[in-house]
Amino acid sequence: MPQPQQDHLQVKEKIISFIKIRGPSLPVHIGKEINTNILFTSAFLSELISEKRLKISRLKVGNSSLYFIPEQESLLEGFSQHLKSKEKEAFELLKQKRILKDSEQHPAIRVALREIKDFAIPFKKNGELYWKYLKVSDMELIELMKNEIPVKSQTIKEKSPEKPIISEQIILPKKEEIKDKENYQSMVGLKKKIIKKDILNKKIYQKKNDKFFNRVKEFLSKNSIEILDIEDASKDNLILRIKINGKEKLLVAYNKKKIDENDIIKAYKKSSELALEYIIISLGEPSKKINEFIEAVKKLDGIKKIE
Repeated sequence: MPQPQQDHLQVKEKIISFIKIRGPSLPVHIGKEINTNILFTSAFLSELISEKRLKISRLKVGNSSLYFIPEQESLLEGFSQHLKSKEKEAFELLKQKRILKDSEQHPAIRVALREIKDFAIPFKKNGELYWKYLKVSDMELIELMKNEIPVKSQTIKEKSPEKPIISEQIILPKKEEIKDKENYQSMVGLKKKIIKKDILNKKIYQKKNDKFFNRVKEFLSKNSIEILDIEDASKDNLILRIKINGKEKLLVAYNKKKIDENDIIKAYKKSSELALEYIIISLGEPSKKINEFIEAVKKLDGIKKIE
């Protein structure tokens, strides 16, 4: 009769063999294979994780993560349909482009890239953060980085819905049409100044935007709030589905110190669309007027018209 310790080792080997054949697997399927309940299955899986014989996915299928052998990372691609909406968008973009420069992405995509750690691998070049797709080899990465467009030319050509607008445009005539060379050079110099100003404005905009999103993420982390999905993201606000104390809610973060009744109404309308309770955060304390408005609405039983 085999000893308990031998049985224990045999069960772990059976789990490894099962995942080698099946690929990334859920605890419920592993439990059926070893003929035990989810509690004991989780204990075995935890041991195998600590022994570094198994890895666990960030991606979830339902409420469960996938367990896989270290060399099976690429097989997680087959479960990408289970990503949330913005995470799926970031996944598809990264899969198509192969590498992405973090600072050039829409804020919502930047947040999502940090959530899809199974597929997005971060690295730095010249102090800039980049993301490479899981299946990009070292050789492919070297070639992709060789073809990386210089920051200035990419910034000028790039189209972005929130890109700062140049207030004035100068269309230069052809050089052969200008007899006064000094005047032509002066016009060229002026255009260059405008382009440089545009680049600088965009960089300032991005830094301000980054600061806001980082502050929101820090707030969520400190309060043990989990991001479930990104509903909207702009320079003025961030709307997230969150989980707090086991309950799903909507969080509306305003990028300003003072909020007014209109901000509250907008957040309320969005929460009503999604049938979720909502939380509002901003960069400052609510004013006395806003607090009084909230208290008044809480106690309001109704408004009726006198006939």
